Amino acid sequence: MEYSINQLAKLAGVSTRTLRYYDEVQLLSPKRTSSNGYRVYGQQEVDLLQQILFYRELGMPLDEIKNIISSKDYDAVTSLQSHLAALKEKKQQMERLIANVEKTIAASKGEITMSDKEKFEGFKQQMIEDNEKQYGAEIRETYGDAVVDASNAKMMGLTAEAYEATQALSQQINQSLKAAFEQGDPSSEAAQTVCALHQQWLGHFWNHYSKEAHLSLAQTYVDDPRFKKYYDDIAEGCAVFLRDALQIYCQ
Repeated sequence: MEYSINQLAKLAGVSTRTLRYYDEVQLLSPKRTSSNGYRVYGQQEVDLLQQILFYRELGMPLDEIKNIISSKDYDAVTSLQSHLAALKEKKQQMERLIANVEKTIAASKGEITMSDKEKFEGFKQQMIEDNEKQYGAEIRETYGDAVVDASNAKMMGLTAEAYEATQALSQQINQSLKAAFEQGDPSSEAAQTVCALHQQWLGHFWNHYSKEAHLSLAQTYVDDPRFKKYYDDIAEGCAVFLRDALQIYCQ
């Protein structure tokens, strides 16, 4: 079956402007253009649009989607299996949050007693899963499964107060790092204070601290594009600055 751009837009729940833009950036082109200049989409384009919308639902940028679907190794079935796994993960996250909200409502009504630990379990579990998804393979290869599993278990065991402290400390580190970076000296008192705060932050997750492990992590902040982007989003060059400051701190 073939569709005009208006028909496909209505079928997919997107605007015709979106479809024209996808064509413009060579993400999704029509099967053909009719003699009167109208775009015509076939079954292959319909299926591809579905894949694109799956990826968009998962929050993936268009340039990444384009790289995936234009790859010579692209396989629709494998892609669907990946979508399914990601959606199941999101479903589990939502179910945890729903259960947490339901328990909170019941506790507010006096129907049950909810511990402070329970109030934050869903958020902590999601943080662990997000870290595993982004960095799990690398940190497990570097530090080993036992170390990472112990760190995750320590995270889940945090009290409400300790959990809030980690969040506040993380913000303090970023703010202090930016201020120290603007001074430009990794050996300065401000920069070394950031390093001490960073060690304190690690204490919430690591069972055992060592200067060697701290330095290895600092190098990862420079070598891994994802970590580097996190710190360079504070200010361009912060990842290298923090690594250099920690090299001094850990001497």
